[in-house]
Amino acid sequence: MKSRFYVTTPIYYVNADPHIGHAYTSFAADVLARYHRLRGDEVFFLTGTDENSQKNVEAAEKRKMPVQKYVDEMSARWRTIFDSLGITNDDFIRTTEPRHRKGVEKFINAVQRSGDIYPGTYQGYYCVGCEAFVGEVDTVDGKCPIHQIKLKKIKEKNYFFKLTKYRKKLLDHINKYPEFIQPETRKNEVIRYITDFMEDVSITRQSQKWGIPFPGDEKQALYVWFDALVNYLTGIGYGLDAKKFKKFWPADVHLVGKDIIKFHCALWPAMLMSAGLELPKRVFAHGYFTVNGEKISKSLGNTIDPLAASQKFGIDALRYYLLREIPFGGDGDYSETRLVERYNSDLANGIGNLASRILSMAEKYADGKVPKHVPGSAAPTWQSYELKMKELSLDGALSDIWDLIRTLDGFIDREQPWVLAKTNPKHLQATLYTLLESLRHVGLLLWPFMPETAEKILDSLGVLESSRQNNYDKNKSWGTLKAETKIRKTAPLFPRRDI
Repeated sequence: MKSRFYVTTPIYYVNADPHIGHAYTSFAADVLARYHRLRGDEVFFLTGTDENSQKNVEAAEKRKMPVQKYVDEMSARWRTIFDSLGITNDDFIRTTEPRHRKGVEKFINAVQRSGDIYPGTYQGYYCVGCEAFVGEVDTVDGKCPIHQIKLKKIKEKNYFFKLTKYRKKLLDHINKYPEFIQPETRKNEVIRYITDFMEDVSITRQSQKWGIPFPGDEKQALYVWFDALVNYLTGIGYGLDAKKFKKFWPADVHLVGKDIIKFHCALWPAMLMSAGLELPKRVFAHGYFTVNGEKISKSLGNTIDPLAASQKFGIDALRYYLLREIPFGGDGDYSETRLVERYNSDLANGIGNLASRILSMAEKYADGKVPKHVPGSAAPTWQSYELKMKELSLDGALSDIWDLIRTLDGFIDREQPWVLAKTNPKHLQATLYTLLESLRHVGLLLWPFMPETAEKILDSLGVLESSRQNNYDKNKSWGTLKAETKIRKTAPLFPRRDI
């Protein structure tokens, strides 16, 4: 039987176009989805847009548009941009869709049956930027510490969720399943929050007119997080397609930014416990992005358009830079200077030069055909690579691939095929097979990260597209490249760039 793999990104607010941070999360999820497809797993990759947010209401008002028309337009734009970036999501959920609303209503009813919703009065600060309550102790001069927005104190009658009821169960789950929250630094942060600061949370807004009405009291709109988190269920059929939902839930990985870790590792699992549903297997939080050392900010004018960057450098180069430069789970900085440096050193001089050397030598010394098979192995690289992917060490997996690339460059320099052509033709053919077969492995290892580049490499080696995502164990074993297969030299994969 095939294994199944379900990966999600957060759903994104549509109050502005995607920036490089959104692309980073989506690229990472796409890598995981492609890797599991390569393994032959049945994959479901979900992303989408969070449209019931007050942020979107304010953005629509600025453009003097009806909110629904605005979110329709912006969600379509996000989807088009993700398609242009090569993101291979299997579905794109919108929280204004009827299927989502139906699932949310079912979910709320399940939580109500558990006796976990009660009426009360909320009084305190609320940050529209965070779409979250901000405790008075967390404010800085009356402002949100993250968005630097002046906070208004509100008081209104709402419905509350008994979040504190699940304090012990949450802590027990985190202790029982060490891999549930990653990386470790985020886990410690969540444990402190649950232990010392977690309170029952208001889940409706009396004053909010946009959003999903609270079942049984249409004068109240659901708090955006209590609505948005349920997308991970509704996107795989909760409330509509029980068979599909049973197949894919629980999620294998929720990818999130560290700023929303508490919602995903405290509120969300408590909501699921209340509704009688399994918890996701893992929530992985990556860090914040800066641009040239400064926080991304529209006011500073330093937001990076990922589509423009991909058009300038290529999607694969952008994917490689973001996922190699920044240790996955840590904070990172986007610098075009560093991108160009990585491009030239790792891509032009690295994989691009290696592929060109190997294919040129096969053309020159083997009539453009794969020589006779010789024994060899790529098992150590695959073993390390698979472990890194299991740990979500995406930068580590890329490092393994580049270790192999450097090993092959060193092998060429030691064996000197141009000398063997004159002194030992038989050993030359064995050397060329080793290089071509190793290049096939490089192509397969690269495919989740740099699909266009990988496909060019595999095409040049005559590896049929139909065989790339089937027979995983065979494909990663040595000797799959057949003798006499025609080799096709390609244009340089990564022409050098000036800084």
